[in-house]
Amino acid sequence: MKKWKLLPHMAAKGIVANGIVYYPYIAAVIFAVFTHFVFSSILQNDLMEILPYKAYAWIILEIGKRILEWILFFFLLYANSFVIKRRKKEIGLYTLLGLEKKHIGMMLFLESCIVYVITMAGGILLGVVLSKLLFLLLLRLSNVPLDVDFVFKMKAFTETLIYFGIVFLLLFLSQLWEVGKARPAELMSGSRKGEKEPRLLVLWSVIGAAALIFGYRASIGAQADSMILIDFALAILLVVIGTYLLFTSGSVFFLKLLRRNKRLYYKAKNFITISGMYYRMKKSAAGLVNICIFSTMVIITLICTVSAWLGLDGVTHYICPYDLELELDEGKMTAEQFRMKLEELTEKYGLTVRRADVFDAISLSCSRNGSSFELRKEEDAANRDVIIMTLADYEELSGEKEILTGQEALIYAEGADYGEETLTFMGIGGTVKREVPELFAYPKAEENRKGRYIIIVRDDATRDAYVRAWAEANGVEDMEAFLRSGRCRAGIVLEGEDAAKTSYIEELSEWGWMQDGIRNEKNGLEQRGELCSMYGGLLFIGVIFGTDFFLCLLIIMYYKQISEGYEDMQSYAIMQKVGMSGDEIRSTVHKQILFVFGLPLAGALVHTFAGMFMVKQLMVMIGFFDIGLMIECAVGVSLVFMLIYVISYWRTARTYYRIVNRTAV
Repeated sequence: MKKWKLLPHMAAKGIVANGIVYYPYIAAVIFAVFTHFVFSSILQNDLMEILPYKAYAWIILEIGKRILEWILFFFLLYANSFVIKRRKKEIGLYTLLGLEKKHIGMMLFLESCIVYVITMAGGILLGVVLSKLLFLLLLRLSNVPLDVDFVFKMKAFTETLIYFGIVFLLLFLSQLWEVGKARPAELMSGSRKGEKEPRLLVLWSVIGAAALIFGYRASIGAQADSMILIDFALAILLVVIGTYLLFTSGSVFFLKLLRRNKRLYYKAKNFITISGMYYRMKKSAAGLVNICIFSTMVIITLICTVSAWLGLDGVTHYICPYDLELELDEGKMTAEQFRMKLEELTEKYGLTVRRADVFDAISLSCSRNGSSFELRKEEDAANRDVIIMTLADYEELSGEKEILTGQEALIYAEGADYGEETLTFMGIGGTVKREVPELFAYPKAEENRKGRYIIIVRDDATRDAYVRAWAEANGVEDMEAFLRSGRCRAGIVLEGEDAAKTSYIEELSEWGWMQDGIRNEKNGLEQRGELCSMYGGLLFIGVIFGTDFFLCLLIIMYYKQISEGYEDMQSYAIMQKVGMSGDEIRSTVHKQILFVFGLPLAGALVHTFAGMFMVKQLMVMIGFFDIGLMIECAVGVSLVFMLIYVISYWRTARTYYRIVNRTAV
């Protein structure tokens, strides 16, 4: 009975006595609770129902929350395994003093309850304080100016409490498994138990290198198509497998080669460093793999987030260059009527019309084969839309003068340059006088593999000949009706306040439909709002995930140094007793930690370099084509991360040295 009464005291004392491992663990759990509570609070808030384009933000945040739950679970499982490992010797001592495993199980349960209460209180309190601020950040990223109250819902509290209650239960069961399967003697030596050398080092090293090479190949060769997500998942899987095998078997194989070099190995400093890492590398490799993978995730997440944030305006205006784009019915509305209405609305709303383009352009779907544009083929990567435009309309759009004779044409490609001196369109031959470098309303991006071609011909007769040839090849029956349809386009770009722009466009659109003079419309302001909402949600998740990944990385680095410090403490004490000085210990520590932490950083940078090829394609699929900006962001983020990583390295090296030198001085 007395034992049961002591258990709550022992549980509380165990947490305090092991503060060096428990306090970072508690801090990590508090932040995990905070992030989960923030996601739940935003998703459950009534404001999500009144947000413009709420579906985009809700879906992105919900998916982000589910992914976050899995990441947090596996990270906390890793951190919990380290905590229980550091407690094994203490638990083994309790068993020798007479505590049964049921008592120890109850003590661990009480410890879990204490940590659960502390972390739930701390994380939710932090969430209550900062949730509104983070929601305002989401609104800011989504370009939604709302001044409203943020009301908490009880469901957000219950979701967080239930999720972490399940997580803590699973963590407690894993603790019981670790303690229950071990004998008292094993518990006493569990934290210092040596690791066996991996078998078949050469085979696993070769397999790891092959997996890494194939993973890089999948990333570098990825194309922006329907298979890219499968390729992305395959590349990640192969890179993780390759990293694990190379860090476990490959690193041990490399250290064995170093041991065979007698001139290098049989030096006091090298002997200590190489021997210590050789006999512990399998266990160290698991932590190194985590550090490498989390470093890669941090870098790539930040690159995507920063690139998307800095390039948001470019993306939205690339997809929607006009504030309003219309397809006019020339039989019911003339260009003069349209321009007169623009003047009327401009005066009414006090806006400036920066561009008001009215031009003819006919879009036809073709398949390109070298310099020839032919019938469209089913599911062919060469299929492109081709726009036929007269020289007069080109001059209206570009403001440039050009002279074309005979079958000469200008050509403009939204994607990569056309690169041919001649062209054949449905059997009609012609020569390319020059390629147009840019043309408003049709932004150019080399990475746009589905970009349209604009063929600019001499006059209306030449244009109609092109269109007739396409119509005949495609079996169009009513040729005259086809020639009249879908020709006249109008687009406007306004300057002024967004509210006035919205009212202007709504009235113009309503007037056009009432006149029955509009066939189709594309509201650029509205579509940009949808894009901003989508990108805003992605940016918000990127900020949260980047912070989470970096915190996980720091905790793993800290735990690794603490773990290895305590394991090496006795070894270094023995070495000093046989004549090793404190400076020699510091030099040995420096070499070992430099290798241990330099290897994951180098791996993360290489992974990032290879992964950027696939990331580029993923960004292209969502309309981000500013690859130059992405490269600049990649370089900047990598340099900043390296700086922070080095600072963390020096901080953890000092902690490690204080531990290993504790008994050596």
